[in-house]
Amino acid sequence: MLRKGMFLADRYEIIEQIGTGGMSDVYKAKCHKLNRYVAIKVLKKEFSEDKTFVSKFRAEAQSAAGLTHPNIVNVYDVGDEDGIYYIVMELVEGITLKKYIEKRGRIPYREAVSIAIQVAKGMEAAHSHHIIHRDIKPQNIIISKDGKVKVTDFGIAKVASSSTINSSAAMGSVHYISPEQARGGYSDEKSDIYSFGITLFEMVTGTVPFDGDSTVSVAVQHIQDDIPAPSTIVDDIPVCMDKIILKCAQKKTERRYQNVSELLTDLKKALVIPDEDFVTMTPAYASEVKEEVPQQLDVQEVPGSVEEKKMVKPVPPVKQDEIERKAEQKVDDELDRILLDDEETSRKKPARKHFDDDLDDDFDDDYDDIDDEGNDKLDKAIMFIGIGIVTLIVVITVVVAVKLFAGGGFESTQEEETTSSVAATTVAENPEDKDKVVVPSLVGKTEEEAKSALNSIGLGYKAVKQSSSTIPEGKIISQGTTAGTKVAKNSTITLSISSGPESSLVPNVVGIDQVEAANALESAGFMVTVKKANSDTVEEGKVISQTPTAQSNSAPGTTVIITVSEGKAASKSVTVPNVVGLTEKEAKAKLEELGLVCEVKYQSSATNVKEGNVFGQSIKAGEKVTTGKTVTINVKKSNTTSGTTAATKSTTSASDATTKAND
Repeated sequence: MLRKGMFLADRYEIIEQIGTGGMSDVYKAKCHKLNRYVAIKVLKKEFSEDKTFVSKFRAEAQSAAGLTHPNIVNVYDVGDEDGIYYIVMELVEGITLKKYIEKRGRIPYREAVSIAIQVAKGMEAAHSHHIIHRDIKPQNIIISKDGKVKVTDFGIAKVASSSTINSSAAMGSVHYISPEQARGGYSDEKSDIYSFGITLFEMVTGTVPFDGDSTVSVAVQHIQDDIPAPSTIVDDIPVCMDKIILKCAQKKTERRYQNVSELLTDLKKALVIPDEDFVTMTPAYASEVKEEVPQQLDVQEVPGSVEEKKMVKPVPPVKQDEIERKAEQKVDDELDRILLDDEETSRKKPARKHFDDDLDDDFDDDYDDIDDEGNDKLDKAIMFIGIGIVTLIVVITVVVAVKLFAGGGFESTQEEETTSSVAATTVAENPEDKDKVVVPSLVGKTEEEAKSALNSIGLGYKAVKQSSSTIPEGKIISQGTTAGTKVAKNSTITLSISSGPESSLVPNVVGIDQVEAANALESAGFMVTVKKANSDTVEEGKVISQTPTAQSNSAPGTTVIITVSEGKAASKSVTVPNVVGLTEKEAKAKLEELGLVCEVKYQSSATNVKEGNVFGQSIKAGEKVTTGKTVTINVKKSNTTSGTTAATKSTTSASDATTKAND
């Protein structure tokens, strides 16, 4: 571990430790050469001693250093000094996407797409340099205070996947692992796309699709089971979002998006036309693929009058590029409009206290490179929407006119007007609504409270356990169906219930070397604080005790305090105090405070000292001795041993002789 104030390469001053992982520690530091703060990732000792691992680590870090993109945590420098191997990276002030999801319960659809687009842009930039992440998950995605989304640790997971460390530490959380990685097979860009799909699933639902009691059981589910559609867990998920996530998380790589560019195209469309089902799912079997018949002319069929149809002309293939260009421009214009509306809305909103709330509807402004597959469907859709609006206005006008003039027009009595109003209301109501109930707000309630509230109105529930470091155990984090929504009786409402913070067993480090103890605790996900103390029994440099105790359950990130032996206390000269007349307890405390060893002998005494008090000491008060010296104190006691009895008799005889002499 690096200490505060240390320098690396004579330019990076260590400020504080800000994180730890399976194979490295992260520190905040100041670069005095460029006068800026940076993050330094330092390889842990057990890995820095493996030359093969170090070689791969440096090679991947240098490769990642070639990536420069606004959605990637940039790598500035790679180096080593006195056996310390480190990477200097951009310091991003913010929170991880994992923490953000925990705070929000689940992220609204539009905001989730915005975050996903930025993550995908970072992935696309890395993949274009043939760098695969291999560990895409919310913990490796950071949302800065200004709303910028950045992906970290590109390329490093490839090193971690070597045989040097175990699979759980190498692959990160098994909840996001692709089937081919779970099998130990070859992984490529499409493995990142799978993990991205699982991450997007968690963003919009607030939970992961697969969970279990062990990493093996979760990995098996990734290999064998299909993830559920997000819309079956929560409401308000557009069909295109369902399909984007499901396509990313296909078991067979050939059924997923073949590259991030294709994925980005659909994500951007989802932001502009969320209600359209435009995602093309690859058939499971080749036989399902229909043979495409080449066409010489692309004839656009538009519903409408004969005159309108005459205006539509066949489009030669040579003009297809121009059509695609115009379609892309149309999507660009529509997306710019959405972003402008959001920006205008945000200016009207009052200031908020927490920066993570400011991330709502906060979109990145560099969406001017949309590369959607062009077609003229969007133009047609916009035209149909316009026609539909006009038609709707005409229909409403006719209905209102009929209502007004039926039965005598304006001469209708007040009673007739009231009757018409009631009739209109009755017609407007949906008869099916009579059998529906309104879903209550359940967030923050206990499971029993939610169950009682739902059962009272004829609804059931399904509980999904989800760890949370912010919501107390047993409380509801989020609900699948939004409060206020009308649903049919006997419907099942999905509830995400907090299981408390993730916990791990604290390893036993008592009696082992300080460095080994720190590495064991940090590898288990805990922070470490070291205290020093003298010990006559524990060898110097070994752990005397630990808090929390070994094998106790604690949340990852908890600080474990280890007390390390400094050996026996060094001897020094002290003055023996006068303890005669003090109680036994007071005398012992006074001597031991000076580093002296106190030995007690109980004897009877003719002195006026009270029983239980000291009436003598083996070393006179005021004498100089070294610490560790034994001082025997004589404590007055009536019931004594035979030796003490003899002394008592001797004292009695002397007293009798004195009495006779006086007589």
